[in-house]
Amino acid sequence: MQHVQSARRAFLLAISLLSACGAADISPSKGASHGAIGAPSGVFGDYLVGRFAMSQADPQTAATQFLRGLAVRPGDADLVQSAFIACLVSGRTEAVQLARELPDSQAAQLLLGEVAARAGHWQAAEQQFRTLPHQGLTQFLQPMLVAWAQQGDGRTDAALATLRPYLDGQRFRGVYALHAALIADQAGRTAEAAKLYHTAQVEFGGTNLRLAQMLASWEMRHGHPAEAQHVLASMATSDTPQMAIALPALLAATKTPPVRNATDGIAEAYLALAATLRQQDAGNFAMVLLRLAMDLRPDLTAARILAADILQDDQHYDSALQMLAPVGADDPLSPVIRLQRAAIAEQLGHTDEAMQELQRIAHDYPDSPLPMVRQGDLLRTKQRFTDAIAAYDRAVALIKTPTESDWLLFYDRGTSYDRAHQWDKAQADFQHALKLSPEQPYVLNYFGYTWADKSEHLPQARDMVEKALQHRPNDGAIVDSLGWVMFRQGQITDAVKTLERAVELQPEDAEINGHLGDAYWAAGRKLEAAYQWRRALTFNPEPDDAAKLEAKLQNGGQATLVSGQ
Repeated sequence: MQHVQSARRAFLLAISLLSACGAADISPSKGASHGAIGAPSGVFGDYLVGRFAMSQADPQTAATQFLRGLAVRPGDADLVQSAFIACLVSGRTEAVQLARELPDSQAAQLLLGEVAARAGHWQAAEQQFRTLPHQGLTQFLQPMLVAWAQQGDGRTDAALATLRPYLDGQRFRGVYALHAALIADQAGRTAEAAKLYHTAQVEFGGTNLRLAQMLASWEMRHGHPAEAQHVLASMATSDTPQMAIALPALLAATKTPPVRNATDGIAEAYLALAATLRQQDAGNFAMVLLRLAMDLRPDLTAARILAADILQDDQHYDSALQMLAPVGADDPLSPVIRLQRAAIAEQLGHTDEAMQELQRIAHDYPDSPLPMVRQGDLLRTKQRFTDAIAAYDRAVALIKTPTESDWLLFYDRGTSYDRAHQWDKAQADFQHALKLSPEQPYVLNYFGYTWADKSEHLPQARDMVEKALQHRPNDGAIVDSLGWVMFRQGQITDAVKTLERAVELQPEDAEINGHLGDAYWAAGRKLEAAYQWRRALTFNPEPDDAAKLEAKLQNGGQATLVSGQ
């Protein structure tokens, strides 16, 4: 985690987005020398309120506070930087003027280049983009921005020549190939576009939403509707099952090019980098890039989905809903947005509202199992396992021929059956899930662990858990399962070593700590066992598990010797 946090700080410092140390420069004592009030109600107070508003994903309030401070202390570098970012992220027009005061800020220069592009001043935009340092984050962005400015100016040869050096051996070769394909596509260079789209598809290795939309549009517009449908269907896998509900609308939209002009292309470049940063836990800069993308193209729904996802992860649920609000019912991704809104409503604690929205989605998309799956998921988290099973049953009934991507549905229904004390049905669902996807580590682990916990089929249980561990060797829950199987097999020494590693991997898991206590007791290490059980109680175990831990402490661990529970 530490290296991730360091990476995030490096990103922010590199582009001079936020000025974490700037508070020292806007101190009460310094403010007093410029006529500002030293109390929190003065410039320093505006600055602090603005910083807090930004931390709460409220850039509109932050911008107001920072601009108030600038009215008293115009030109203050820290206030200008902070106000610029707040205005940019909240979509306020003051961002442009503030950008002109920040010649060293890459984000400011990106905005100024975008302003020129929106005005159709393509040569000015190209020059602005060329001033960006060819290093760090802009090392990835700059060639695409320059190429799209050249394409906007009608110089396709120059645009493709700009990207050509990046099509050989570069880390992001697939992204550059895709943008070159889009440029060739716009210019009507069919043969060249076809080769570049193929290169992009090969280099990406998988299919994300935007890539799938672009490839499918290319195939559809060139008379290959079956291939277009195949490309979109490949996107709706178990990793992104929510996309399946939007496939008919997405397919219908393929008749229109997903990138209509050069400004759209610049927006796509921002989105591509934002998605990369999102994977690297650099959500702050990703949000800036997404705002730039949406300024150029407000209908870029993929950018809104990504931005809302970042806000959700940061627990800014109301802001996430506001981000999704502009998406209309006619958007091809509307059902995906509605599912996301229902999930956010549940995160806000509005369970009834979430269920009602899922029911409406089920009514509007009667052939899709997804709304019922989401209902089952919601009910399962509320421990309403019987109701969850009923929802999953309705989802399964809509699937005529289950495929590999459906393993998760049977796994989730199986866990609900297990928690509802219907093990025979749970076991059948786990077996079905493994038939669909034999290597799924979560199914192998849950199935194997449950068998071990029941002291049933221990050799097979161990094979399952060890197979799961091959896929996820550093997963503390799976390591715990292996230790528990060993414990059940009477291999106490090996169980202790394995469970100690599981605790190292997940030190604050109540169940894993409790298992280690059981193993210590069986090994005769009674003081360590009691310590481990007490430690497990501090990690909020389930009520039944807490009662068992208390019983072990009161009865000297005798229950452990009898049942291992």
